[in-house]
Amino acid sequence: MHATRITANLRVADIEAAKSFYADYLGLGTEEFNLGWVARYTSPETGAHVQLVTGDTTSPEDSVISVHTPDVDAAYEEAQRLGYEIVHPLTTESWGVRRFLVRAPDGNVINVVRHRD
Repeated sequence: MHATRITANLRVADIEAAKSFYADYLGLGTEEFNLGWVARYTSPETGAHVQLVTGDTTSPEDSVISVHTPDVDAAYEEAQRLGYEIVHPLTTESWGVRRFLVRAPDGNVINVVRHRD
């Protein structure tokens, strides 16, 4: 597995209500995307970023981080080979990402994802 970026997924009750704290106060003013249930905010100066999540719409559990990788299929095969619990199978989602969710041995759920090119 080769991680190219890791993004924190923060659970919030309401993205719009939380947005001003993260976008304005923390300076993460660029909204990269907002699907209603997940939105990413990034600093245009530093690239620091966070995702706000109200609840994953296709997975039975929410993830605590998203790990971006160029070869999500190989990462999925490796997770299976190592015997890790797959929480959400390898899927090309309707919003264009290919991903799966895996449970780390400590219990945290990790979203392993490749965004479309």
